[in-house]
Amino acid sequence: MAQSGNIRSAWLSGLAGFALLSLGDSVIKSMAGGWPGTGVAALRFSLGAIGLGGFLWFREGAAGFHAARLWLQLARGAALAFASLLFFLAIFAMPLAEATAIQFVSPMITVMLSAAIFGERIGRATWAAILMALVGVLIVLRPNVADLGVAALLPLGAAVGMSALMMLNRRTANDVSPLAAQFYVAAFAAPFLIAAAIAGSMSGAPALAITMPSASVVARCALVATTASVAHALVYNATLRASAAAIAPTVYVQIIVATALGIVWFGDWPDMFAILGTLLVIAAGLLLWRSGRR
Repeated sequence: MAQSGNIRSAWLSGLAGFALLSLGDSVIKSMAGGWPGTGVAALRFSLGAIGLGGFLWFREGAAGFHAARLWLQLARGAALAFASLLFFLAIFAMPLAEATAIQFVSPMITVMLSAAIFGERIGRATWAAILMALVGVLIVLRPNVADLGVAALLPLGAAVGMSALMMLNRRTANDVSPLAAQFYVAAFAAPFLIAAAIAGSMSGAPALAITMPSASVVARCALVATTASVAHALVYNATLRASAAAIAPTVYVQIIVATALGIVWFGDWPDMFAILGTLLVIAAGLLLWRSGRR
């Protein structure tokens, strides 16, 4: 009975955490047209790094800021910066639910990269999941490529960045505490994003011109930084109550919440093809999860 209660509370914690992440993405999308996506990404992670740094000092003192293999932490930051920048630009340009669904191919990309880099074996069920996910992504991309051109591939690039981050997380899992890991990835992502924002502003493209952000933009970036940290804490708490494999399916609540918020907040109703493609991506993820548990 106690084990059942732990799993139930772990699922609730996981669902709440992943739902918060989609809520944060919706807040980011609400800034489209008000400030460049490059600036939003830079400001969101700069505020996140400052807040996490203060909390880390409060919890762990100076010891929390000492980590071995800082170059791996720098690589984590670069991967997160790449993924976040492309995803922010993607949700500025296309429906939130579709960008979120496409990004969910990252576990399949991680499997393929692990096989290529570390020689990990890919079973038949895993290959089936990868092919199913790719078909789902192609279906979701169908109308967006016609409307947006190459920009429709932004969430796919974000998925590659997230896959790199997941692989680096595996390499650094025991280097620092979970809180310090959150701080380092935000702190090292921020400089890359600031550089990207400056470069975009200097490019002369009007859509990338950085001006003084309004109080509303700063407040919303601070809100997203806070909710993201709370979300990660909830998901981590879920893994303490049950295994990471046990709560893995809760991640797909992000697509459900993103779809609902996209309809209610932005009026983005998915068509039948988008729904079909999204369901294929979810089914592929669940098949990959089941194969991994075996």
